[in-house]
Amino acid sequence: MKVPLLGLKLQYQSLKKELDEAVLRVAESQYFILGPEVEKMEKEFCEYLKCKHAIGVSSGTDALLLALMAIDLKPGDEVIVPTYSFFATTGVVSRMNAVPVFTDIDPVTFNISVDDIKRKITSKTKAIVPVHLYGQSAAMEKIMRVAKDHNLMVIEDAAQAIGTQYKDGSFVGTIGDIGCFSFFPSKNLGGYGDGGLVTTNNDELAYMLRIKRVHGGEQKYYHKVIGGNFRIDALQAAVLRVKLPHLDKWSEKRRANAEHYNQLFIKAGLAEDTGRTKFDEKNHVLLPKAIYKTLSQSSKTDIHNYHIYNQYIIRVQNRDELKKFLTENEIGNEIYYPMPFHLQECFAELKYKEGDFPEAEEACKTSLAIPVFPELTKEQQQFVVDKIKEFILKK
Repeated sequence: MKVPLLGLKLQYQSLKKELDEAVLRVAESQYFILGPEVEKMEKEFCEYLKCKHAIGVSSGTDALLLALMAIDLKPGDEVIVPTYSFFATTGVVSRMNAVPVFTDIDPVTFNISVDDIKRKITSKTKAIVPVHLYGQSAAMEKIMRVAKDHNLMVIEDAAQAIGTQYKDGSFVGTIGDIGCFSFFPSKNLGGYGDGGLVTTNNDELAYMLRIKRVHGGEQKYYHKVIGGNFRIDALQAAVLRVKLPHLDKWSEKRRANAEHYNQLFIKAGLAEDTGRTKFDEKNHVLLPKAIYKTLSQSSKTDIHNYHIYNQYIIRVQNRDELKKFLTENEIGNEIYYPMPFHLQECFAELKYKEGDFPEAEEACKTSLAIPVFPELTKEQQQFVVDKIKEFILKK
């Protein structure tokens, strides 16, 4: 049985007529850069995310870069980022000639450690970039409190988390000063190429984001500030407009698939429950956990974090061997991420060393993504778990 990591062809077939019509509509209009499709897309994202401003940009990386430009980040300013994420999170900081200051992660959620944020703040700190990794919100209430106490900007990296909600139902990307999203094709909401979005509820920041998106030009050929070419294509906007109404349904299917995996792994005797961080004879596979908060006033459970499972990440010993075994058995898988930022060659001048961030380093050695896309069948999930059990029992 083949089990792909992603089911993009299945998704396309389910929306083929609408998507093809959207592409043809753009082709017939011959309006490819910004324009009516982008304006309509931005309005629809504002309505979905319940935010004041949503601005389409060229990629998730450019969303982060534009956000840093909009807050007027200066050379030498420090920006606190987790050491465990996709490279763009910190690469954009260095591109601005600012200094990325790394933190460790929470071992359960894989998100930035708030305690480590507090330890890393200095007089040079300008901003915090929490990442809502794998589709689960960072601890935004605590992060916002720290930021307020130290007069810091918060730029949310929500590249993997559109549709993720925090405590009060707020969507990630609308809690901090600026939110950044990616529509790379493999994301839970993906386009036909690169694309991204920046969000804010601050009118002044929205103004700077909009003009810096087009080379700093408030009026064509008249440049108020230095910006860049961060415009989203009309084609991407049209595709995203077709897909957006289906996002919540897809997120629910991902959540259901994640819960089914949890049950299968526990039933197979490979795990006791979710959220454990230590391997033992009863926990050969460490399962991801969506964090919940139980209200003391009632028996109801209030969702503290609506995890949309952009990735379903397990942790195993002998991870690299398991990856090879799954690949040989035609089961899609991926390592997100094999090396933390503080050990990357390009950051050697920052003088970090192995052992500085033990939780992130352990995640890099043991984590593995397995298929969780909405169209995944229960039979495919059973096959994945059976093969993982087969591998573990051989060891």
